[in-house]
Amino acid sequence: MATSKSAKIQAEIEKVKAKITEQQARLKELEQKKMEAENTEIVDIVRGLSISLDDLPALLRTIQAGGGMGQSVPKAADPNDKEDTEE
Repeated sequence: MATSKSAKIQAEIEKVKAKITEQQARLKELEQKKMEAENTEIVDIVRGLSISLDDLPALLRTIQAGGGMGQSVPKAADPNDKEDTEE
């Protein structure tokens, strides 16, 4: 009887391992699909910009360095901002 009980447990273990393997494969597939979707979105965004292919690397370096895109306009002082008025 002990052998029968352990055999059932072993069968359950094998069943769970098979499900885990299946789910790991599914996870890998979903991660790949997500990466492909993100890459497609990035390409669509870049293509939507009116920038030449020659200028693109410089723009990306500027963004990576922390520079902004477009014109830089100073922020207007907020009259409700208490930091500037409390001294």
